[in-house]
Parts: sequence; structure tokens; C-alpha cells
Amino acid sequence: MTVRRAGTPGPQATAAAPQAAAAGPQGPGASDQLVDELYRGYALRLTRMALLLLGDKPSAEDVVQEAFLGLFRGLGRLSDPGRAGAYLRVSVLNGCRSVLRARKRARLRGTATDYPAVWSAESAALEGEERREVLQAIARLPRRQREVLVLRYFLGLSDSEIAADLGVSRGTVVSTASRALAALATKVGGQA
Repeated sequence: MTVRRAGTPGPQATAAAPQAAAAGPQGPGASDQLVDELYRGYALRLTRMALLLLGDKPSAEDVVQEAFLGLFRGLGRLSDPGRAGAYLRVSVLNGCRSVLRARKRARLRGTATDYPAVWSAESAALEGEERREVLQAIARLPRRQREVLVLRYFLGLSDSEIAADLGVSRGTVVSTASRALAALATKVGGQA
């Protein structure tokens, strides 16, 4: 899956997506190139993040694709192209929140579609019982706690980066992570 337009030659794969983003668009094809480089540098990590928050791969891929589409459409309005990665993370978080709200509304109306979770019985047999228990416990955490743990431990972001992405203070991130880890220890330890 690519974001660039048909007929536009793709840039060489680089591990320098953040540096390319800092340069900003330079010409008509530069925005295509910038989004393509950002996609190569961030799409997999963002999809994994969305997968952990949503529990199913198709929804996670849709949310990430929508984030990149939003970036492409609004690239001219982006004040600091060097912050495109942070914009994408926040966009994916917001997209995940929207999907989860829509699912909740559907459950309340009784029209919910059953989404097979990543940590289903089939994948548990492959991934191991302990991993499944941890993923189930993470899924039962409140939204903010789940987001903080995913951003901190699965994406490896600093507390300051998490605070900026979630729009909260660094202290809130620290205390939320502490409460989330305590809740996980209770949930996973209580099941054993």
C-alpha cells in the first residue's frame, strides 16, 4: 500500500524519514516524495500501535491509511514538516478513539460487528498463553492508560513525547503509566 500518485517515481528507501520531513516540500513532486518517505519510516510502527489499541488488523490499517491521507491533503498547512511524525501519531490515536467510540455506539444499539481480536484463541496458541493474558489485560485498561502504555513500551516514546501527543502534562503521563502498570500486575497476577 503506497500513498504516492500513480506515475510518480518512488524515492529510494531511506531510514531518514525524520530528516526528510524536516526539509519540507521543495517543489510539486516533493510533497509526494515527503509523504512516501514518511510512510516508509512510520507506517509499520503506527499500524502496530493501532493494532494494539483496536485489536484487529483491518481497522488498524484503515486508521493509519486515513492518517497518511490526511497528512497528504493538508501538507501545505503543516507549519513544521519536521513534526510530521508526531502529527501522524496523534492522528492515528484520534482515529483509534473514533473507531472505539463507533464500536461502543454499535454495541449499545445492538448492531455491533464481532471483530476478531489479535489475541484470539488461534493466535494465543501461536504466541503463548502469557502474552495473550497480557494483551487481554491491556485491552481491559481504560483508554488513557492503554494509550500511555502502547506509546511508552511499544513505540518507545519518552514521557515528554507522550505528553505532547496526548495533550497532557508529563506528570500525568508518569502517574497514568504507574496506575496502568499496577492495574496490569493485579489483572495478570490475579488470573494466575
